[in-house]
Parts: sequence; structure tokens; C-alpha cells
Amino acid sequence: MNTRIVFMGSPDFALPTLQALYEHYQVVGVVTQPDRPAGRGRQLQASPVKQAAQTLGLEVYQPVSLRKPEVLAQLSAWAPDLIVAAAFGQILPKAVLDLPPKGCLNVHASLLPRWRGASPIQAAIAAGDDHSGVTIMLMDEGLDTGPILSQRSVPLPLGITGSQLSKQLAELGARTLIEILPSYLDGMVAPLPQNENEATYAPMLKKSDGLLDFNRSALELTRKVNAYQPWPGTYFNFNSRQLKVLAAHPHDTFDSSIGAHYIVNESPAVGTAQGLLVLDRVQPEGKKPMSGADFLRGQPNWL
Repeated sequence: MNTRIVFMGSPDFALPTLQALYEHYQVVGVVTQPDRPAGRGRQLQASPVKQAAQTLGLEVYQPVSLRKPEVLAQLSAWAPDLIVAAAFGQILPKAVLDLPPKGCLNVHASLLPRWRGASPIQAAIAAGDDHSGVTIMLMDEGLDTGPILSQRSVPLPLGITGSQLSKQLAELGARTLIEILPSYLDGMVAPLPQNENEATYAPMLKKSDGLLDFNRSALELTRKVNAYQPWPGTYFNFNSRQLKVLAAHPHDTFDSSIGAHYIVNESPAVGTAQGLLVLDRVQPEGKKPMSGADFLRGQPNWL
């Protein structure tokens, strides 16, 4: 189609949407976050969206903030009919929202209004939600508050990780967008307002959010371990060093102390407010990931 689209996105989650738009529409420009230091060498690294856009031969723009006058000039020069965002990482100001005749759409990884904000995938798993999904919404000046064009739901099986759900919803979001776009562009879709009374918020996560609090139940902590893979990860302190927990499961028990160490089926376990958290896979500070059993073999003082 001849519809001119500017795409805004940054992480891996946005890649299926960018690819789908490239295959079906005229993508005239891509806006993504500036290159960031990454890895042990702290070398500047392009976002996954920038790398993909360059491979596709698309023009890339990387503003620090969308509120600079030169941003509006660049977007105006592209003359988009529509802007589509997916995990872009910045709120679009009114001047940008008002620029394209067909408005600005967002591919959001939750069933809005549940889990507005930066970490909806992790929030849904950590909360023990039965379902998650994607929402295609018409953006306004609020944080994920705009009216809804379409939604698709998926069940959340016990044990699904943040990484697995992100990949699933990224593909689902791209398909849902491509399904709804023709009708939307033809004016055949009436956006439905969100129910503010049902809104919940998932704030941006920090590394420190991954600290495990054993005053919670083993089931809650297992959900958190799953939700926070790969970012920000989960951990606790053992022998004054950080021990990352990469996989875990709850184990029912009638006699355990919060924070105390146990062994269950040759794997390390920690007492919680309800049950034991069995550590299936861990990564000691400065070492490679290993099974809980292998960790125990090198830790005679675990008990």
C-alpha cells in the first residue's frame, strides 16, 4: 500500500512489527533510541531496531528526546500518514501525536488497561495473571491511556519466562496490527475508550528490583524469577556475594524458617513465608551459570 509510515521502536520486541510494516506498507523512516554503551567493554551498541532498519535499507533517526524542534522538522520531512510505535521508550509529545493525518498507533504488550507502563510482560507473570496479550491503541498524551483498536489474548502457562512471553507477544502484536490496519486506515474502526477503573501500572524495572524477599511466598518468588528473565534478573546475597537465581520452583513444606537454607532432592532451597524456594539454576558472582546441584557441590557450608 502507498500509506507512508514512520516506525518508532528500539528493542527486540519491536522487530516483528517493523518487519511486518516493511512487507505491507511504505516505511519512510525509523526512529529509535541513541546508541548505548553495552557489554564489559562499554562499547556503543545500536538498538536491535536500528540494526534491522539498516539491513532493510531504511533511514534511521536517533533523537535523545522527541521534544526538540529538530525532531518535528525531521518527521515533517518524512510526511507520514501514520506513526506506529512498539516499545519505543519515550512518550510522544502532542506536537508529534498531531503530525500524521491518521494519528499514532502503539503495539502494547498487555491487555489494556491492565499493566500500562514500561514492564507489562514482567508484571503479568509476576502477578500470576491467567492471561496476557497485546493491544493496538490510538495514542494520546497519557501513558498507554489511549482508546483501543484491537486486542488479542494468550494464556499464561505456569513457568513461562519474561523472555518467552516477550517473543510470543512480539509476533502476536505484529500480526494483530497488520490485521487491523486496513480497516483503520479506511475509517472503519471505532476506537474504544479504556476503563480507567480497571487500570494498573507496571513501572520501569531497575536492577535492584530483582532482589528476592524471602518474606514472600515461594510461589510468588518463583513467578518473579520467571518474570524477570532475562531482565533485570533475580538474586540474593550469599556469603556477602550476589547469587543470581536463573530458575526455581516452589516446594511445599510445613516446617521451614524464612531465609534459612535447606536441600531438596540434591538442590539448594531457601525458606520463605510459605514453602521452600528450590534453586534449580544459579549463577554465583563472577562465575558461569550452573545447576543448583553443581552449586551445592562447591558449597559445603550451604547448610
